[in-house]
Amino acid sequence: MTDIQNRETMPLAERMRPRSLDEFLGQEHIVGKNCALRRIITADQMGSCIFYGPPGTGKTTLASIIAKTTNSRFVVLNAVSSGVGDAKKEIDEAKKHLQMFGQKTYFLLDECHRWSKSQSDAVLEAIEKGYIVFIGSTTENPFVSMTRAIVSRCRIFEFKPLSKQNVITALKRAIEDKERGYGALKIDISPEAIDYFANASSGDVRVALGALELAVMSTKMQKGAIKIDENVAKECMQGRVMSLDNDVYYDMLSAFCKSLRGSSPEGALYWAHRLIKSGCDPLVIFRRMIAHASEDVGLANSNALMVVTSAMTAYQQIGLPEGLLSLSHAIIYVCVSPKSNSVLLAMHKAQDDVETTFNDAVPGHLKNYNYMNEKRAKYKYPHDYGGFVLQQYLPDSIADHVYYVPSENGAEKNIKVPEPYSKRKGGNKND
Repeated sequence: MTDIQNRETMPLAERMRPRSLDEFLGQEHIVGKNCALRRIITADQMGSCIFYGPPGTGKTTLASIIAKTTNSRFVVLNAVSSGVGDAKKEIDEAKKHLQMFGQKTYFLLDECHRWSKSQSDAVLEAIEKGYIVFIGSTTENPFVSMTRAIVSRCRIFEFKPLSKQNVITALKRAIEDKERGYGALKIDISPEAIDYFANASSGDVRVALGALELAVMSTKMQKGAIKIDENVAKECMQGRVMSLDNDVYYDMLSAFCKSLRGSSPEGALYWAHRLIKSGCDPLVIFRRMIAHASEDVGLANSNALMVVTSAMTAYQQIGLPEGLLSLSHAIIYVCVSPKSNSVLLAMHKAQDDVETTFNDAVPGHLKNYNYMNEKRAKYKYPHDYGGFVLQQYLPDSIADHVYYVPSENGAEKNIKVPEPYSKRKGGNKND
């Protein structure tokens, strides 16, 4: 099959992948004109890294551009369909090219969070010895989903959803490009249709181009032109519709969160289901609720966190539409729960102290000794004293700082903080 035939059978989104940094759209915060990553790429000093962010934001595309810009080999594996054997084979090839031709190999592992620790270890040595320049691509936070050994050897770059204007630019390129897009056809597309594709794609250019491709392929030519209006655009989004712009989307999400915090089941249910009707993934709403279960309910009702995570699991197991019952159940539970932000305040206080005491020494009695040496180091084993004994747990410079102060709301009013911290703050004494 010729390259032209290959190109014709490729999806539009694949054909229209940017080929250079100048064509690349979005992510100005990491590859803008004066950003460090762009300078590193141009100077061919790229090291192993991980790109993470939503789908369709250019992670794979940027990895490909890096390899082309630096005249390096480019190897792509998908963690879902590839295993250790595939990785070792590619690493051996990378060694040969490096030794024989001095040519680097950029090793892109798509969905890299799907590899287990043992699988990840297969590329660890190659990264350390420089046989490959590893680029992991993932939609999950690598600090949570990937092995620490890999993450510690990589720079992390977070990709953000493309702006509406970025998506519009990509759509217009596809319509006008005679080589890879539809420039050879006469396409009469209304500004409203382009605007709809851009809004409904939620920053995923692959979705927008897929919808455009479907519109072009499914619309009959009339008077020598393919006419695409807003109605055609709506039909071709195939249900993945966000019929609101970014500002309205985030305003509605904010209204949902404030309704949770304000104990309004009516407000929270309304904004949640309006977001879903507009095309928002219910998992986005679940993730916000998980955060608010700790931020706004916290220890006033710790069951809120368990109810929300259980409801999310139920939703993932049964899907739509029944899964929305679990979502609504969780929303109402969080709203009617007593509220306390003591967890949030305690976290911020601890974070502030970490910034100012980063190099403070660990108190001697808390250091890593064996049991007998711990006794000699004057560490008091709480269980030898009935479960609690007064001793210092913070560095000397902040030994008297207090982070957690129970509120008087819900179950939290029954929590007793051990002395001396509660005593200093005038709270309950330990029995």
